[in-house]
Amino acid sequence: MQTILEQLIFEKSSPGRRAAILPAAGTSEKPITDLLPKKYVHEKPLALPEVSELEVMRHFVRLSQLNHAIDTGFYPLGSCTMKYNPKINDALAALDGFRELHPHQPEEQVQGALELIWNLQEAIGEIVGLPAVTLQPAAGAHGELTGLLMIKAYFDNRSDFKRTKVIVPDTAHGTNPATAAMAGFEVVEIKSNDRGHVDINALKAVLGPDCAAIMLTNPNTLGLFEEEITEVQKLIHEAGALLYYDGANLNAIMGLVRPGDMGFDVCHLNLHKTFSTPHGGGGPGGCAVAVRDRLEPFLPVPVVSKSGDRYFFDKERPLSIGKIKGFYGNFGILVRAYAFILAHGRDGLCQVSRDAILNANYLKEKLKENYQIPYPQPCMHEFVASGIWQKERGVTTTNIGKRLLDFGMHAPTVYFPLVVPEAMMIEPTETESKQTLDEFVAIMKDIDRETKESPDTVRNAPHTTPVGRLDEALAARKPNLRF
Repeated sequence: MQTILEQLIFEKSSPGRRAAILPAAGTSEKPITDLLPKKYVHEKPLALPEVSELEVMRHFVRLSQLNHAIDTGFYPLGSCTMKYNPKINDALAALDGFRELHPHQPEEQVQGALELIWNLQEAIGEIVGLPAVTLQPAAGAHGELTGLLMIKAYFDNRSDFKRTKVIVPDTAHGTNPATAAMAGFEVVEIKSNDRGHVDINALKAVLGPDCAAIMLTNPNTLGLFEEEITEVQKLIHEAGALLYYDGANLNAIMGLVRPGDMGFDVCHLNLHKTFSTPHGGGGPGGCAVAVRDRLEPFLPVPVVSKSGDRYFFDKERPLSIGKIKGFYGNFGILVRAYAFILAHGRDGLCQVSRDAILNANYLKEKLKENYQIPYPQPCMHEFVASGIWQKERGVTTTNIGKRLLDFGMHAPTVYFPLVVPEAMMIEPTETESKQTLDEFVAIMKDIDRETKESPDTVRNAPHTTPVGRLDEALAARKPNLRF
C-alpha cells in the first residue's frame, strides 16, 4: 500500500484524461496560431499532466491536509500570535467593491478604499497613542526598516550625523538586530538583568551622543513587561535618542496601555498578528508604523490624507523617506484588520489582551512542575519554559516539539530567546478555549513522562506525520520546489 508521500509523487497523468473542455482558441476565420508571432507558438504540445477534475481536486486537497494550520489545530508559536482568523473578515475583504479595485484607478473612483485606510490609520493611532500612521509596509520587519529609516532621516535632517548606534536588548524581537544593521546602524546589544528586564546600568554604560535609538519589545520575548520603562525612556531621551517600539507583542497590552504613553517615538505593529488576519507560510502580511509629530514629515509617500469629505494620496512630502512598497500596502489585510477593530470596539480589544494574558498564565502555572520556568513571575501573553530537565534525560527541546506533531499540535517557538537554554516560547493567544489549553497541558505532561519511561519515543518523533525528520537547514537553503 502506498504511503501518502508516494501517492503525491506518483505520476497521476493518464493519456486522454481532461479536467475541462475548452472551446477552440482563435476566431471564426483563423486559429490562434495564425494570429500570434511564430516565435511565441510552440511547435509541439506542452507536456502537461493529463488528469481529471476529480484527480486534481483530490491532489490539492490532500496537499492542503498535510500542513498544520490554525484552522486544524493548536498553534502556540510564541511571538507569532497565531490566533484564529474570523472568516467574516475574509468575506468582507472579498466584497466586489474591494476585490475588484485596481491600483491605477483615479482617487475619485476609490474613495471608499481610501476612507477605510484613513479610518484604520486613525484607529491605530488611538490604540498606540501616536498621531501619524502609515499602512504601507508589507509586514513586521518591513515596518521596522521603515521606522528606522525615518529615525535616520530625522537625525540627518538635523545634521546630527554622529548618531550611528542602535541599542538592542538581548530579549528584543529576533529581527531587530538585522533590521538595524540593514538600515545602516551599528548594533549594540545589552544584557538583561536577573528578572529578565532591561538592565538599567548596562543601558547607562552604552548611552552617549552617538546613540540614535533603542529598539524595545514590550512585553519582551520572555513575555515580561518592562517594569522600568519610564526610567528607560527618560535615559534615552536625555541622551537625545529615540525609542522604537516593536509591536510584535502588542496583543498583550492592546487597549490596556499605549506605547506612546510609555514614551515611545516610533511604533510598528503587525496587522497580521494582533488584528487577526491570516499569516504564515510566507504571507501575506500587513503592518502599520505610527510616529510622533516630529517624525511625521518623514513618513513614506504617499500618505492617505483627508480634506473635507475627500480622501487623497498626499505625495508632496519633501522630507519623506520615499516609497517603501508598491502601491499602498496589502489592501486586503487592511480590510480584515479594520473589520476586526470595528467588531471588537474599545472594550473588546481590552478583553482580547486580558484573555491572552489569562491563557498564558494558566499554561505557565499548569506546566511549572514538569518544565523549568526560569522567570516564574506573572507573564503577559506568552511565557518561556525550558526543556533543560528533559535535556538531562537525553531529550532535547527539538524532540519535544517534534513529538507534539504526533498529537496534532504545532510546536512552540524553540531555542528563542537565546537567554534561556532549551527555550520553548509558548503563546496560546486569546482565541483558544480552556478545553484546548487543558489538552495541551495533558500532552506536554505525557511527553515529559515519556522522556523518563521511553525517551526513544520522543527522540524519534514524529511518528504519524506524512514525513519524518527533515534536514531543516538544508530545506531552507536549498528548497526543492518541484519533483
